[in-house]
Amino acid sequence: MNQELVRIVEALARDKNIDPETVFEDIEAAMLSAIRKANADTENAFVRIDRKTGDITAGVDGKEMSVRQLGRIAAQTAKQVMIQRIREAERGSIFEEYVERKGQIVTGKCGRWEGGGLTVDLGRAEAVLPRSEQIPGESHLPDERIRAMVLDVREQPSAVKIILSRTHPDFIRALFELEVPEVAEKIIELKILAREAGYRTKVAVTSLDSKVDAVGACVGIRGSRIRNIVDELGGEKIDIVRWHDSSKILIANSLKPAEVSEIALCFELGRATVVVTDDQLSLAIGKRGQNVRLAARLTGWDIDILTPGEFNTGLDALEKAIREVEGVDSTIVDQMIAMGMVNLLDVEEVGPDPLVNELEMDAELARTIVLKCSQEAKKFAERQAAEKLAKEAEAKAAAQGESVADEAAEKLAKEAEAKAAAQGEPVADEVVEAAPTVEVEAEDKQDS
Repeated sequence: MNQELVRIVEALARDKNIDPETVFEDIEAAMLSAIRKANADTENAFVRIDRKTGDITAGVDGKEMSVRQLGRIAAQTAKQVMIQRIREAERGSIFEEYVERKGQIVTGKCGRWEGGGLTVDLGRAEAVLPRSEQIPGESHLPDERIRAMVLDVREQPSAVKIILSRTHPDFIRALFELEVPEVAEKIIELKILAREAGYRTKVAVTSLDSKVDAVGACVGIRGSRIRNIVDELGGEKIDIVRWHDSSKILIANSLKPAEVSEIALCFELGRATVVVTDDQLSLAIGKRGQNVRLAARLTGWDIDILTPGEFNTGLDALEKAIREVEGVDSTIVDQMIAMGMVNLLDVEEVGPDPLVNELEMDAELARTIVLKCSQEAKKFAERQAAEKLAKEAEAKAAAQGESVADEAAEKLAKEAEAKAAAQGEPVADEVVEAAPTVEVEAEDKQDS
């Protein structure tokens, strides 16, 4: 009986997460290599280990032998073969384990930095968090506990390469599954995510149970659930958006906290024109355009943000151009606007085919309308450019006028100071009386 061998095999299999049968086979193969090393002139050798008792039976050319008879060199050969085969088995086990855990969160200990990448000790394996998968501005100390998502697993000749990520949108999804039980139980579904790692994330959620409020459940009591996720991400803002099948409602929800006044959808261009009041414009666009950019990714629409003045100006120019075409009535104008074409450039981009197919318009009339809108769009752009140049020139002239006035006033003040110094008397009243004259002289210079 050799129960000690059986216990060693079971402990090794448990520690390396390998099947015990694989360990027994590796030991048999290692001993067989050692026997052949010691008996180079024979090929008829065998080794068998009893899986229950641990007894070893070995033989050469039909004759049994004891493995204890093997020399030091043969024993060293057996050791090397056994280590190599167990490592291969362990590598295969690690690969299978982490392939199944792709998309899941793992916890590890920060190790060393190599070329901007961070090695993470996961216990049985070592993973890599590349620079591209690290949250911008985030730093980690050695031996610090870190959580990340398994992004990819690659089997290499010497080891298994596990790549982690903290910037992938699915990392947010996995965090919600950990912090919100309703998400893990599939009662609440995260329909879509849009993320700019380290700055802001928008998540569209919906509830499969009418009694469960999707947004409230994700936020938690006094924001406890969402706060845990935000803390894990180092303060990254998370907007939880209520999902809706209607594109207009979803776009309005995704642009919150801004309040939307009107939305026009152009399906041919995949564009949504959103009208917001002047005081809501900065909220809708967000810092560096972040809010509208994430909303566009979340909804799948190209979103244009306009003020009521800009929207009405484009709409008036479009209506005026269309009405100048012979054969166009109010019905056609309303139908084109209902298709989401709210300015001259929209008609030019859409082209005549949708007008013919959707509105059953005459092909020649459709081409005439598109051509007219294209011509008017160029004129409209030229007028806007001219107005912009005029405003810039006016502002420049005003600035120059102020500069002339300031120079004249400064010159007069210096002369007054010199005169006062010469006479030994204050001349403040003279400076005050001369000031209007300076302004008139500056205006005269500007006009000339």
